[in-house]
Amino acid sequence: MTLRKVFVLDTSVILYDHQVLDSFEEHDVAIPLTVLEELDRFKKGGGVLNRNARSFIRRLDEYSGDNLLQEWIPLNGDSRGRVRVLTSSGDTKATSLFSSSQNDHAILGSALELQRQQEDRKIILVSKDINLRLKARALELPAEDYKRIRIHDIDHLYRGVSELQCDRPGVLDRLYSERALDVGEVLDEPPPAHHFFILTSARRSALAWHNPRTDQIERIVKRSAYGVSPRNAEQTFAVQALLDPDVQLVTLTGPAGTGKTLITLASALEQRSQYRRIFLARPIVPLSNKDLGYLPGDVESKIDPYMQPLWDNLSFIKNQFPRTESAYRRIEEMVNEEKLQIVPLAYIRGRSFSRILFIVDEAQNLTPHEIKTIITRAGEGTKIVLTGDIFQIDTPYLDSQSNGLSYLIDRLKGHRLYAHVNLEKGERSELANLASELL
Repeated sequence: MTLRKVFVLDTSVILYDHQVLDSFEEHDVAIPLTVLEELDRFKKGGGVLNRNARSFIRRLDEYSGDNLLQEWIPLNGDSRGRVRVLTSSGDTKATSLFSSSQNDHAILGSALELQRQQEDRKIILVSKDINLRLKARALELPAEDYKRIRIHDIDHLYRGVSELQCDRPGVLDRLYSERALDVGEVLDEPPPAHHFFILTSARRSALAWHNPRTDQIERIVKRSAYGVSPRNAEQTFAVQALLDPDVQLVTLTGPAGTGKTLITLASALEQRSQYRRIFLARPIVPLSNKDLGYLPGDVESKIDPYMQPLWDNLSFIKNQFPRTESAYRRIEEMVNEEKLQIVPLAYIRGRSFSRILFIVDEAQNLTPHEIKTIITRAGEGTKIVLTGDIFQIDTPYLDSQSNGLSYLIDRLKGHRLYAHVNLEKGERSELANLASELL
């Protein structure tokens, strides 16, 4: 009989997924006492990390009951493993090699002590902290990333757009004349709902999309949004998705300078009459465990520096028009009347948004749980747009495979309420494109 493995959990894993105890099947889970001490500092607050800390602590208390946590306690279910708390950080190998007495080193010490005590079992440290995993392996302790919520083939993540060569005679001519074709005339298999196509032949090309309501491939006519015109096919697809009232959830990905935020804001202003308010938000990546409450001033002054890119894009849109024109004044009026409003994501839990257009920029810095929290706030008539670059992560425990935006794209592709476009071509400036390509 193969002995069960023992997975030693770092604090970062618990803060990422408070249900982590359910993820290791028949194997045992050990939690260093230092981790509980760190969770104690996270338990106060209204952020996702704070809620995850509280939820895990309650869950561990339910499992343990009146039992002593220094002993192995069975988790629910006959096929499940056990859990215990490691109270010793007495292995000197970790503390002697490092000059500082960080909590990370105490967690390493606990895992190494367990490895010494149970030489017949495989002890594995699980952490979202890359550097801690490297330190563990340097000390001959196996270490792994937490992969329960993870996209394994990120290179083939759904992109929402396909280029297709149409060799059948007259197909594109009929698409131009009739504006729609049956799916079978263009494709051998049904495409995902709201999938976009660049169709080409020897003589001409066309932009099209799959309309799930009619189950046809329909031609897309380029259109502007509040004075902003798409500059390439991908931006044209993005405007199509953003202005479609039947698409209630849109994600736009791509590197900086591809126009994700600008196109989204312009499209929101174009359809302002369909919604009571337009909410704009960006994740605030906090320093250490300090949330907005630690910063001086009211909520608006606290978040304003983080939201400056959104204001910059709004200013660009506004300045497409003369100051005397109503389109220019309308944006200022919407801001003054709070019809166009910046909101902190930390305060949306428990709220319900009806007839709101909710835009979340830099959504790659959100966890899958945070993404779910945002989308489940949607009431009747609400549309949610999330934009970001999945390869530009600013939070320490997320990457292109584990962030919430990638997770959302992978799980919702092809749903009739959802559309996704990956933008690749930079449109900020010729200089910006040069830097992206050569530097």
